[in-house]
Amino acid sequence: MNPRRHPASAWALTWLGLLALIAWEASGADRTVTHLLADANGFALRDNWWLAEVLHSGGRWLAWGLLALMAADALKPFDGGPAAGRPSPARRERWQWLAVVLAAAVAVPGLKRFSSTSCPWDLAEYGGADAAVHYVPHWLLGVVDGGSGHCFPSGHAAGVLAFTAVYFLWLPYRPRIARRLLAAVWMLGAVYGTVQVLRGAHFVSHVLWAAWLCWVIGLSSCMALSASALFFKRRTSPQQPAAPAA
Repeated sequence: MNPRRHPASAWALTWLGLLALIAWEASGADRTVTHLLADANGFALRDNWWLAEVLHSGGRWLAWGLLALMAADALKPFDGGPAAGRPSPARRERWQWLAVVLAAAVAVPGLKRFSSTSCPWDLAEYGGADAAVHYVPHWLLGVVDGGSGHCFPSGHAAGVLAFTAVYFLWLPYRPRIARRLLAAVWMLGAVYGTVQVLRGAHFVSHVLWAAWLCWVIGLSSCMALSASALFFKRRTSPQQPAAPAA
């Protein structure tokens, strides 16, 4: 499905995803999952070397590496089109979507600054040092849990989920490659998110919301860039002479 050609269907899937998220929140599945990973003594895997050093710290470097690759690709000249048999986005488009990736990578983690939700490992029931810190659903705005907050949504997962924008970049030109890139980004996002859930840094919903927000940013940018391109195309196209009167 191409969001540029089928915007209603794309947004319908987006709203279905939102409903699924709300259902997850309402079911209390966050705490159900977390109870399997921790108890009053904390998270057994919080300081696991593979999770903390290799997949968490190393994952940050991987995200920076992907960003560098995308920037290098944007510097390449336009290398394809209908005549070449290799349709691909022009340099201008690559730079535009690189900006979208950066916007998502900054905006989604930036929401944590305004969040009063604390991380699971800070809660008393999961081994937190302060007995006064208790679970409060993050959608209860204005209600604090007694902790330091600033833990919602998942910034670590958003570091790779921001590359969802690459799907929209390639979709009009090579749909199969676009879908493969999207699958790779989401699989990496699942790994990044799972690492932080296992360590107690986030609830599952923190990761799911990060994924949904990155998708919405990509889809909204797709619609905006398409509308902008159409507007300037009409402005710059030569005017057709008026037909002579009968």
